[in-house]
Amino acid sequence: GSKDDTDRLQQNKDTVFFRDGVRRIDFILSYLDDKDGEKKQERRREFEANLRKAGLELETEDKSDSDDLKTYFLKIHAPWEVLATYADVLKIKVPFKESDIPHGQDVPLEWLSRPFRLPEKVMRPQPDYFTSPFDKDKIDFFLIKNQDTFFPPSTRNRIVYYILSRCPYYKEDRKETDKKGIKRLLNNGTYTSAFPLHDCRYWERNTNEQCESERYHLYKNWARFLCFYKEQPLNLIRKYYGEKIGIYFAWLGFYTEMLFFAAVMGVICFTYGVLSYDDNLTSKEICDPSIGGSIVMCPLCDKKCSYWKLNSTCLSSWYISCGGDRLLLLECNDPVGSAVTLFLEFWKRRQAQLEYEWDLVDFEEEQQQLQIRPEFETRCTDQRLNRITQEMEPYLPLPKKCGRFCLSGVTVLFWMLLIVACITGVIVYRLAVYAAFASIMKDSPTKKIHLVGSLITPQLATSVTASFINFVIIMILNFFYERVAIWITDMEIPKTHLEYENKLTMKMFLFQFVNYYSSCFYVAFFKGKFVGYPGNYTYMFGKYSRLRNEECDPGGCLIELTTQLVIVMTGKQVCGNIQEALLPLLRNWWCSRKARKNQYSRWEQDHDLQNFSQLGLFYEYLEMVIQFGFITLFVASFPLAPLLALCNNILEVRVDAWKFTTQFRRPVAAKAHNIGAWQEILNVVAILSVVTNAFIMAFTSDMIPRLVYLYAYHPGSEATMSGYINNSLSVYDISQIPLLSTPEEGAIPVWYRDYRYPPGHQREYSHTMQFWHILAAKLAFIIIMEHVVFVVKFFVAWLIPDVPSEVKARIKRERYLIQEYLHNYEVEKLKIQLSQSFIIEAKPEVCTATDKHDVLSECL
Repeated sequence: GSKDDTDRLQQNKDTVFFRDGVRRIDFILSYLDDKDGEKKQERRREFEANLRKAGLELETEDKSDSDDLKTYFLKIHAPWEVLATYADVLKIKVPFKESDIPHGQDVPLEWLSRPFRLPEKVMRPQPDYFTSPFDKDKIDFFLIKNQDTFFPPSTRNRIVYYILSRCPYYKEDRKETDKKGIKRLLNNGTYTSAFPLHDCRYWERNTNEQCESERYHLYKNWARFLCFYKEQPLNLIRKYYGEKIGIYFAWLGFYTEMLFFAAVMGVICFTYGVLSYDDNLTSKEICDPSIGGSIVMCPLCDKKCSYWKLNSTCLSSWYISCGGDRLLLLECNDPVGSAVTLFLEFWKRRQAQLEYEWDLVDFEEEQQQLQIRPEFETRCTDQRLNRITQEMEPYLPLPKKCGRFCLSGVTVLFWMLLIVACITGVIVYRLAVYAAFASIMKDSPTKKIHLVGSLITPQLATSVTASFINFVIIMILNFFYERVAIWITDMEIPKTHLEYENKLTMKMFLFQFVNYYSSCFYVAFFKGKFVGYPGNYTYMFGKYSRLRNEECDPGGCLIELTTQLVIVMTGKQVCGNIQEALLPLLRNWWCSRKARKNQYSRWEQDHDLQNFSQLGLFYEYLEMVIQFGFITLFVASFPLAPLLALCNNILEVRVDAWKFTTQFRRPVAAKAHNIGAWQEILNVVAILSVVTNAFIMAFTSDMIPRLVYLYAYHPGSEATMSGYINNSLSVYDISQIPLLSTPEEGAIPVWYRDYRYPPGHQREYSHTMQFWHILAAKLAFIIIMEHVVFVVKFFVAWLIPDVPSEVKARIKRERYLIQEYLHNYEVEKLKIQLSQSFIIEAKPEVCTATDKHDVLSECL
């Protein structure tokens, strides 16, 4: 008997219904009854009274029944009348007839995809219906079998949150119009949390037959890492979390699939470069002791740096050989650039298909642009007539809007200049410590250390340490700027949620673009470009600062750009995954460590989980778009970048799924028909990637000088790269160098990387004609490549329609059928009304019933 009582108690505590077991809990509010909280108590009384006036039903769990004996839980239920009223207001689409349009043709070779597929009941948790915006006056038009289950839990919690966000917490006789909405009550501590409930525990099914077990199915078939090779149950994700989260996971999965093809191409290119090393004469000449070992190069810094032999850069020349005689950079960059265009175009088609399947085709016009943010309503006291609705609505006057916009712009500009200052500081660090590294490695006391020093050059040591310092600065600036960006966006008071997200998106992406990519841009396009030559070096802060501008390796700065890219990109991904997975887990463990598991109620379990903020998806998109920039803007320097991104994203999909399912409270369902402003940002990054990769191949790599030498300056009759190294170097008489720059070893003839006339020539140390030929070839290459790639890009975009023809046909057919069914419904309704009127007039003595339906049945 005691065991049965315990089981009954556990079942009651783990329920998602009121105490009567009939009314479903649609939302939970929690609060603490503070001793000094009389003002908060008054707010709660007024707020809850206004919620009851709005038609919601409330039930309170006393703190004595809570696990910590401190927290009250207010359970909220929305009855049918409230749901029907607000479904009409929000124009929520509901089913009126089961769809007779087939899903599509069978996939050929379906047995190949069978291991990756999920059960049909998980992929399609509900049948396809024809839907129409809900109309309270046409209830009998819709397929309402059971009013309690007609609106799914995600729609119910969305409607309740709409009421909560607009409900006032003041008495009607007062004029405090700004005191409304659950957000303000959460901010001032009146309530501690507000959230809808998960339907069950994620590790076991719900024992109540009236309740779903969708969370359990999501965890079993989606969130576990062992399911990494399975397709995502997008329809179930959409049904449980709403369309906005569903669109995010659809985009992330599609992006990861496209990364697979880019990663394969990158691996093929890199492998081909490694295997073709033996055919690369340039690298062989650099590593050859008789050629590269006999060329003494000019010191890379003043005084402390010694002379060095060219074969000491054998390691970097091996990597640079991937872009050697076989034009591997060009061969790899074109397919990856085309894949970016195909990814964006095919995603538009996939997005259009989801819009149709999820009833989002006309969503933006109907809802997002008409729903005003509660914060806008409360903070904007001025009113004006809306030309569309012909109703008075709040607005922000133009002078105030301009002032707030200017303050916002100045703030963003200040933080961007702060990034530039930090990057300048890192550059100064590179210049300052290079001489120290050179001196340490020159004075290595043992042969073993000398061997390590020969592999880890001063340039590589400086680049690695500077990259780590830069990464730490990036993370610190991100931490502070996130809060600043939210503050200035709140200050601008955007009118709608869509406008708010777009404004914040642009600010954050602009900042992070500069923050993450500026160091890579410096290495790719500025380092080694303003060095000067021996006897006339360029210094960062003047000659007496002794901070001589950095030089690149003889083969260019590609290996340093790759080092910078790998450290920043990998570091960001590792830190992001740790932060996403470990922090929620530790916080939830800390909150629930003292819980009495036997009597741990459903609302208390969810209360101890992490809150999913309104900007939760924003950070997920931002992380992926920054990664997209790394693998597109600089793919010419590191073909394996897509492979790193693919490995990360396979983990990212499951980490996000696990986090949503197990570590976060159930978010309020929200609608979205696309990925918003991120679509335009991806297009801009794709266009910019064409320019950056063209400049990397022309100016950062050594591809163009090799081609010019091969076809214009090779002395022999056979077109080979033999002799290229000597041709690409110039000689300098070290005795002419100023005293401040003279190395401690003394003066000997040295070589340096440039195309200048030798000492004794009538145009001593000025650029040769070969330099100008190479420069002209670089500019011509950039112009031709950009135009070719852009033509191909826009041709592909034109060739692939954004909306598949099948989807267009289905949309037209569904609209036609909806109009037909509505017409038939109205005709039938009119016939009934005419019949009622005719019979009542013909037999008034018979028809005495007051109800219209009774009239018709009695008279007939």
